[in-house]
Amino acid sequence: MASAALERPATDRRTAEFLEAERALWAHHGLAPREIFVDVDAPRCRLRVLEIGSGEPVLLVHGTVGPGSWASLAPELDGFRLLVLDRPGWGLSTPVDFRGADYGRCVGELLRGTLDALGLGRAHVVGGSIGDVWALRLAQLHPSRVGRVALLGAGPLVPEAGVPGIIRLIASPAGAVLVRLLTSPARVRTMLRGAGHGASLDAGQIPDVFVEWRASAARETGAMRHERAMVRAIVDGRSYRPGLTFADDELAAIRAPALMVYGTVDHVGSVDVWQRFTGMLADAELEVIEGAGHMPWFDDPAAVGERVQRFLTAR
Repeated sequence: MASAALERPATDRRTAEFLEAERALWAHHGLAPREIFVDVDAPRCRLRVLEIGSGEPVLLVHGTVGPGSWASLAPELDGFRLLVLDRPGWGLSTPVDFRGADYGRCVGELLRGTLDALGLGRAHVVGGSIGDVWALRLAQLHPSRVGRVALLGAGPLVPEAGVPGIIRLIASPAGAVLVRLLTSPARVRTMLRGAGHGASLDAGQIPDVFVEWRASAARETGAMRHERAMVRAIVDGRSYRPGLTFADDELAAIRAPALMVYGTVDHVGSVDVWQRFTGMLADAELEVIEGAGHMPWFDDPAAVGERVQRFLTAR
């Protein structure tokens, strides 16, 4: 059971500051999303969704860079009702304790509950980074609810992708310090350089308003504290705990058409890894973007947006 059209919770000073940084980010891209709150019971949480445009519904699930990462891609996806999810613990969504949970099943049920609450029988799903896992688990566990799946940037989809150094650091005792450092715009820029986006930062491709929003998310909300708790629940040293990555037979059973967009400067996996991965899926293709980093649309939003648009509208 799930419900929608709930009121925004009471806003304190810090939340108001975050919401102003968020408004400025979306306004920079010419957008003013409408917020929707939904209650989901499995597991119990209240999630916030930002709605943009109209048309076929597309649910967007972000990675550790946060839901504001979609602001530069959204203008390139014309003719869709974009539903930008604040994952649990991000923005104004309440957190979920993933300790002891079957992570894959848990996130699949969270997205199913979100679709139920929004009154949607079926939607396309776009994931980024660990959001790829969420998108593909929904397609695996509830195939009738998913149209097409776009996976943007590499994620913890198969064991051979490995655990990125930044994720191992977040999971370590030093991660408690790191999440506090990310309240600084300078540290956010360092994180983006480590994700392969240095050239785009230097060229002004990634606007300051995004960096300010990302710092505000860490400073004014519990986003990074909750993200670290999630990471610690799914990472065991240099490997992932069971229930996160996909086995070959699980991949082979997924029938939803899938597109993966991978940048050659993304350090998660490799072209060979993602060629094997997409080859295991029943209907999938790999698009490689030369020189792009972990969030490939950060480096070329028009090209990535055109490719995703073409994929989502294919028949």
